[in-house]
Amino acid sequence: MWRHGQTSWNVERRFQGKTDISLDDTGVEQARRAARLLAALQPTAIVSSTLVRARTTARSLADLTGLPVEHDPELIERDGGEWEGLTDREIGERYPDERARWEPPGGETSPQVAKRVGTALERHASALAPDGLLVVASHGAALRLGIAHMLGLPEDAWNRLGGLSNCCWSVLTEMRDGGWRLAEHNAGTLPEPVMGDDRAGEDRA
Repeated sequence: MWRHGQTSWNVERRFQGKTDISLDDTGVEQARRAARLLAALQPTAIVSSTLVRARTTARSLADLTGLPVEHDPELIERDGGEWEGLTDREIGERYPDERARWEPPGGETSPQVAKRVGTALERHASALAPDGLLVVASHGAALRLGIAHMLGLPEDAWNRLGGLSNCCWSVLTEMRDGGWRLAEHNAGTLPEPVMGDDRAGEDRA
């Protein structure tokens, strides 16, 4: 579960959501570096969100492995509704009650995102060969909530699962009973601030 590289809106701490923002130069280099590491795992399939920041990230791995990339709109970032394009400060000033609940007006709730993304992740995982390895290029909030869904975590525990930094990844492995185990989380770099649309990163500097 691989989060896309950095964008200018990440740096400005603007809520991106489903707005189609490209990687900045730093994000492109992050994707290339991470792709070299992930290619060593010998993936057998690559799936990406349809948003350009995830597609570009996925393409860096496809260029190294020769694998095709499947694009799935169910893997896009959380719909931020009226929050998209606003900084966190602006959201707090204009929508203090909604921000406290982390419910963007006109957007998706956390349970909606968890079910949408988690169901898509499970569908793609089920299509793998028994010894297959899938890399999914997606988004911070989408992946964290999708992972929570796959792990069967109760909603009141979702924020215990930290956010993903740009171009870092989490690794899930299938257990004998058919469930999932989180083997690694936010791997790929030394700890960095989580800049994105995910409330799990809001308590970090």
